[in-house]
Order: sequence, then structure tokens, then C-alpha cells
Amino acid sequence: MILDTEEQVIIRVHGPSDGPTLVYLPGLHGDWTLIASFRKALGQRVRFIETAYPDTLSWSLDDHAAAVEAALHQHGISAGWILAESFGSQVTWPLVRRQQFNIEGIILAGGFVRHPARWAAKVSGRWLASMPLAVIKTMLNGYARVAPWRFRRDPETASSIYDYINHLTERRRQALIHRLNLVAKSDFCLTATHMDVPLFALTGFWDPIVPWFFVRDWLRKKCPTLRQWKLLYRADHNVLGTASTLAAQTVLHWMQVTSPKPVPSPNYNPSHKW
Repeated sequence: MILDTEEQVIIRVHGPSDGPTLVYLPGLHGDWTLIASFRKALGQRVRFIETAYPDTLSWSLDDHAAAVEAALHQHGISAGWILAESFGSQVTWPLVRRQQFNIEGIILAGGFVRHPARWAAKVSGRWLASMPLAVIKTMLNGYARVAPWRFRRDPETASSIYDYINHLTERRRQALIHRLNLVAKSDFCLTATHMDVPLFALTGFWDPIVPWFFVRDWLRKKCPTLRQWKLLYRADHNVLGTASTLAAQTVLHWMQVTSPKPVPSPNYNPSHKW
């Protein structure tokens, strides 16, 4: 996917217009490249909104949130659930603080309030800046070769990953570094501890990028609106893609028991660990 040169958030809408709304805020990669298998697992039970950030080098996290709000409002969407994947969680907290979008619930997917090792984000940014772009593309091609196994052989995801690699420019690399630097400086502990929005958290066991035990312990001690936290044992940091079926069932179940709009039952088994 090639983003418009104009700096704005792009969205695309799936599912019934009258269904409960679930807004997906992507991770560091910045778009819907890795979400196809999860979207398919949701089926037609919700209105699923996918977002993509521009390759900006100047936006703050508050700017990202404002742009998400603007894109949603342009499509007549003023309320819904937020599904925040990794970096997307850092866009979510300003949304909570701004109160311009009616958030019915938040689901973190490998997300966090303040990264457990902010220094690691800074170091990762420097490492990404030091490597030739051709080397980064070679490494990503290696990632793409194992993608069919990681993402349950979903052809759309595999195609999207290669498309992302083919369109990886120096500008996009700099945008990734900018997002890492934002993570290295962000701290939304005060927002998370004082909000009144129901919060749920989903994570994969094999996650060295955002160590789940630190996030879990902080949320349980400090966040009074945390309703449930769930670990999927065979998934990794991209929990929505590597355990798409169970992740979708879990998300739909949480929405069903909390959302003011009726959500069709996902045939959820809370004891199932995938």
C-alpha cells in the first residue's frame, strides 16, 4: 500500500454499517498489512474499521489521535471500541484524554501504557537508522517467507507483506524511526489510571517486544477499569495475526458482555488457551 503524500489518516470500513464498531489502530508498521486473518475471523459480526497512519516525521501522538478522530468523523463514525495493537496503544491514550471520540471500550493487543523498556525503543530507532535500506528489505523478505506459517497460511496477509516490502522507501523508514522515538518518550500512566473506559488486554506468550508480565502487573495494580487480561500461549507479539481465530473470539466476547450494542455470539470458550 502507498499512502497519500498528504499527511492524513486513511481508513477503510468492513462489515455491516449498523453493527457494533471496532476501530483497529495498527502497530509500528502503520497500516493494515498484518490484520487480514483477524478481520476474516471476525466475519460480519462487527463494523471493522482499519486505519493507516501517514509517513509523517513530525506528528506527535496527540496529532495521530486528532487525525484518527478526523478520519472517523468524516465517515460519520463518532463512537465505538478501540482495538490498539502495540504502537496503536500510544495513539489510544490521547484519544481517551481528548474525549472527542466516544470510546465504548479499549482492547490492547500487545499494547502498553508506558513501554517497560523505553530505552530499547530508542536503541531500536538508532539501529534501524544505521542499517542500509537494502539490508532491511532483505531481512523483511526473510520474515515474509515464514509469514504463511505464522499467519495461518492467509494469502492476503502474505501478499500484503510483500507489497509493504516493495514499497518500503527511505521516507517510510524514517517514519518508523519517528514512531519508535515517540514510544521512547511517551508516558500515559496518569491517563490510564484516571480514565473511566472499560479496558481489556490481549497478548501473546512469545513477545520479547513488549514483555507481557510487566504490562500485566502494572495494569492489575494501577488501572481500575481493567476488566480482563488474557494470554494466548502459542501467539507472539502480533497476537491478532498469529492467533487470529481465538483472538477474534475473545474480542467479540468482550464486546458482547460490555457493549451497549448487541454483538452476535462468537461461540467463545474462556478456558481455551489455543
